[in-house]
Amino acid sequence: MDSRRLGIVLVRPRLSANLGSVARASKNFGVCDLRVVEPGAFPDEEARRLASGADDRLERLRRFQSVPQAVADFEVVVATSSLRGRSRRRCLDLAGLSRFLEGIGAGGRVAFLFGSEKGGLTEQEMSHASVFLRLPTDPDFPTLNMSHAVAVVLAAARTVPGSVGGSEETWAPAREVEGAIAHWDRALDAIGFYDTGHRDRTLREWRRLIAGGPLSVREVAILRGVANRILVALRRQEEVESRESRVESEEIDPTDS
Repeated sequence: MDSRRLGIVLVRPRLSANLGSVARASKNFGVCDLRVVEPGAFPDEEARRLASGADDRLERLRRFQSVPQAVADFEVVVATSSLRGRSRRRCLDLAGLSRFLEGIGAGGRVAFLFGSEKGGLTEQEMSHASVFLRLPTDPDFPTLNMSHAVAVVLAAARTVPGSVGGSEETWAPAREVEGAIAHWDRALDAIGFYDTGHRDRTLREWRRLIAGGPLSVREVAILRGVANRILVALRRQEEVESRESRVESEEIDPTDS
């Protein structure tokens, strides 16, 4: 797979040494796009030592305040996960990752999302992923060093042929998918869907339901169109009820009181 289509997003990395090791792994596999979600460590002498000739990757490293900002221009987001308490429907193993990337075709950019050394990814951060990737580690000792996980994932992506056929769809970048979800959030709120509470959790599940995989530009347009029709219909209903209320008030004879 063309490494120019790949990006690495490290979420709250605590150790500068890992920045250096990840920079080296990214250069090993020809990936230039390295991003950090704050708060994260900064490159220091230890990072540059472990980069071992990949200092240019550290110099190009870009920093973002949130996961949505960091993945906004990617059409596909693959998150590494232990999958505890999460649906296996969107879970890939390494072999499945290769097939998945082949199916995307040549039109989409892919971000690989890695959680912090200590806490991994939060539920909220995971909800922005198209799919989850589970590495085949030993259950008795499953946690990989961040740079090792990056190297394994990039090696698997590297095996995907560079000129795959795949889908001819034009995939929507994450920022457009998030825009559609925000549109639906307003529509769901307008119809009282959140009246029972748990809005954040419900919205995460809704995001997983409608964005549980790459979405095409056309699919995003359809989602936004439906949400917009809901909002327009509600506004029209409110206008009708308001007019009827005014008419009823005008028909009341004040002398009757």
